[in-house]
Amino acid sequence: MVATRHVSVKDGDLLLLVGTTKGLFVLKSDRRRSGWEGGGPHFPGTAVYALAYDARSGRRRLWASTHSFHFGAVLQTSDDFGKNWTPPEASTVKFPADSGLSLKQIWQIRPGRPDEPDVLYCGVEPASLFESRDTGQTWSLVRGLHDHPHRPRWEPGGGGLCLHTILPDPSDRRRIFVGISTGGVYRSDDGGRSWQARNRGIRADFLPDKHPEFGQCVHKFVQHPARPERLFLQNHWGLYRSDDRGDSWQDVARGVPSDFGFAMAAHPHDPDTVYIAPLESDLFRCTPEGKLRAYRTRNAGRSWEPLTRGLPQRDALETILRDAMAVDSLDPAGVYFGTRSGRVYGSKDGGTSWSLLREGLPPVVCVKAAVVGEPRKPRRAVRVAAARARRRPKPGRSRAGARKR
Repeated sequence: MVATRHVSVKDGDLLLLVGTTKGLFVLKSDRRRSGWEGGGPHFPGTAVYALAYDARSGRRRLWASTHSFHFGAVLQTSDDFGKNWTPPEASTVKFPADSGLSLKQIWQIRPGRPDEPDVLYCGVEPASLFESRDTGQTWSLVRGLHDHPHRPRWEPGGGGLCLHTILPDPSDRRRIFVGISTGGVYRSDDGGRSWQARNRGIRADFLPDKHPEFGQCVHKFVQHPARPERLFLQNHWGLYRSDDRGDSWQDVARGVPSDFGFAMAAHPHDPDTVYIAPLESDLFRCTPEGKLRAYRTRNAGRSWEPLTRGLPQRDALETILRDAMAVDSLDPAGVYFGTRSGRVYGSKDGGTSWSLLREGLPPVVCVKAAVVGEPRKPRRAVRVAAARARRRPKPGRSRAGARKR
């Protein structure tokens, strides 16, 4: 068995958690991000599809969802950056006996809001949401979504019937969004007791009715805390923005080689900046034209620019999966993605230039970034950022027009 290498971590270090189909790898750098030390594999031979880092209430906890053919999907934690892991004595994320369902996969681990330090969420297959209010010691099924009348008509996507995206609204503790393939976007405004489909304007090209109430194969969507009413979404064919918390969506696929893809990430400081990784099509899920390119918008989707410096532009038929793109919280922001060929790329200048951080890994399915010991952003700083964002001209309106108003 391969030996697991551990990294030594101190305050200020940047961690890149890389989940693969054969284990977890931990990359470490300092804030300059000029060199990277590699650790792992943790859980060698085991698929790791979901990861999270929880720094609330002084914790330094890694979360990993491991999946094996023998034991199924299990959540494991480490409070010493992977030197020791604490698997539960029994699976704590499990369906009630009366549901008639069994857990197939954990696709997402999401810590709750900063002012709810004991709350966590899990998105699983078959598509359901679980919540913990005791730092993950126990989990309960969110019945409001599980018992939704649409559920019998949700269909599995290529990766199964999975709940893969969870966004607790930073401006309203009662509101939470989830993404389901194939069900679409659902939003709760009452803490999870009831849910409404929020897919108006999103296409479902594979259905006879191209714009149904639900049934869209949503791949990923993101939100910025400074503009919580705005969402960006990568669909199974389609790139969208909502300015009304998902009540309606508009197409923003301007200047991209394909509007098919999986990965999407929001800039940590600028609510107008979002990153994607387009793929050729649903039948050929590789980078268009054999060029490895991330794309960036800095004007909320009015236009997109290819980011190519340092990335191979010939014979690079790569695939970037749903959770395989991440950003750090430094300034300038770091952007990272992993490929199914086992390569990890990073940018320390907001995507303008890239370097190969690691290669030779198993297929990469999940990438998360975290700064260790990072102080929590004061509420005043969040409010100031939100106020600045509100003063910016809305997409499609000129600055001159904004001044006239």
